[in-house]
Amino acid sequence: MQNRQQLLKNVVAITRDAGQAILEVYETDFDVHNKQDDSPITAADRAAHDIIVQGLKQLTPGMPVLSEEDGMPSYGERSAWQRYWLVDPLDGTKEFISRNGEFTVNIALVEGHQAVLGVVHVPVQGKTYTGLHGYGARRLVDGGSSEAIRVAEESASPVRVVGSRSHRGASLDAWLEEVGEHKLVPMGSSLKFCVVAEGGADVYPRLGPTSEWDTAAAQAVVEAAGGRVTVAGGSPLAYNAKADILNPHFLVTGPQDRQWPPIG
Repeated sequence: MQNRQQLLKNVVAITRDAGQAILEVYETDFDVHNKQDDSPITAADRAAHDIIVQGLKQLTPGMPVLSEEDGMPSYGERSAWQRYWLVDPLDGTKEFISRNGEFTVNIALVEGHQAVLGVVHVPVQGKTYTGLHGYGARRLVDGGSSEAIRVAEESASPVRVVGSRSHRGASLDAWLEEVGEHKLVPMGSSLKFCVVAEGGADVYPRLGPTSEWDTAAAQAVVEAAGGRVTVAGGSPLAYNAKADILNPHFLVTGPQDRQWPPIG
């Protein structure tokens, strides 16, 4: 496998190609269908999936690719994987359907149980966030600048919280009460991780359901930017460590200057 920095550049190119295909659908009067779990899917999800899978298989022949829009191999097969790609071709399909621009393309390289490389592309904004363990995190603008990003050193007052636009519940409200004075900014998709990674928010509590492909790429960005993504008890959110791919509740934190309420 080529060196990770070159690999990252190639993955960025793949996410941008997928993002362009998504935008082409976004500008049309597209149809919405439901998957077996009743979650929505559009032609943009499928187009992005096809571009990403083809690109990754050309980039790293023989390496497994696990995408939200593909079949799920058995855990017996997956547990033998030492390294694989974990993909969400279009995270935030509900945001895509409502046309608020808050959707992303996500590709992560998982080694062992850790996302070590991640790319999150935001098609409407023309931005790409990257994270590579040992090399830091960056924010790229299509056709323009590239700059290093890092989480905020200190929590703001009031605390800046990003939360799910589509999945707010009573458990989040109770958690926020424990936090105290805060400013909550609702936001869709893995963008919430990226805002923490670039220092624009202090914390993102996720107290609702997510799957591993929803979080891996963005977790790599946050961790490379100096933040943490932890589950109850404080251990990092892990990948391919159990038969199902549902994540437990987790907390994304930038500044490490305060004790956050438990999420268990």
